[in-house]
Amino acid sequence: MARPSRCRRICSEPAYDSFIPEGIPCGSQVTLTLDEYEVIRLIDLEKLTHEQCARQMDISRTTVTEIYESAREKIADCIVNGKPLLIAGGNYRFCDGSAIRFCQKVCRRKSAEAGENSGDGTYTEPEGSASRLSMLKQQIPAKGENEMRVAVTYENGEVFQHFGHTEQFKIYDVEEGKITKEQVVDTNGSGHGALAGFLTDLQVDTLICGGIGAGAQNALAEAGIQLYGGVSGSADDAVKALAAGTLSYNPDVQCSHHGNHEHGEGHSCGHEHGHGDHECRHGNCGR
Repeated sequence: MARPSRCRRICSEPAYDSFIPEGIPCGSQVTLTLDEYEVIRLIDLEKLTHEQCARQMDISRTTVTEIYESAREKIADCIVNGKPLLIAGGNYRFCDGSAIRFCQKVCRRKSAEAGENSGDGTYTEPEGSASRLSMLKQQIPAKGENEMRVAVTYENGEVFQHFGHTEQFKIYDVEEGKITKEQVVDTNGSGHGALAGFLTDLQVDTLICGGIGAGAQNALAEAGIQLYGGVSGSADDAVKALAAGTLSYNPDVQCSHHGNHEHGEGHSCGHEHGHGDHECRHGNCGR
């Protein structure tokens, strides 16, 4: 049996998640995973050696080399052949600050969480602070054994139409065809590449949304999250229709930021799915 790949530790999600060439329309889109992005950032921008990069990402130097070569080939393909580049998905987990001793510069993730950096590479955690995810988990209890947890991209009671730009999800717990709990949560700026992990950490097993790009769809599939895209209208009504097996959705949905945006193609379903709590953004994470 093949050994499961180890989750790659990354600093934070990229500020930009897609790059599109100007000029003659090109062919297929290339997806650079977040762990590939991180290797490029650390080696080519931060000028770390492969060994230093390996320590910071908590993987072997051989794995760093493999990821680096794959990433550079993808970037070259985009530059030479004029293909759009999307940064999304991958086998990764976010750094919780424990790798700060390996960082060659100021820890970006710690700085972003409103802590104070002394300037000498040490970090003092603000008194009484807790991670956003920990607070969310406190607000949203673990789902029941027979419950389906549904997330809907959400804005003013409606299904928000662009997955990667949603500022809120409405989370529903459904059991025996009925909504038992519901709550709105903020994404706090998480973008395409991080939202699948965000939903996984909240034990979501089903997503209802409007438009969504191919890279985000792949990330959701890797996380085991069932997708119902191309849905519009009331978020509450959409979840009720899902529970009743009558939800109209588009299995070939795309996001307008990456392709044509379509809605509701008359497909319906009524499936319930179980999903465990994963700390990593990949189903088979070796520790």
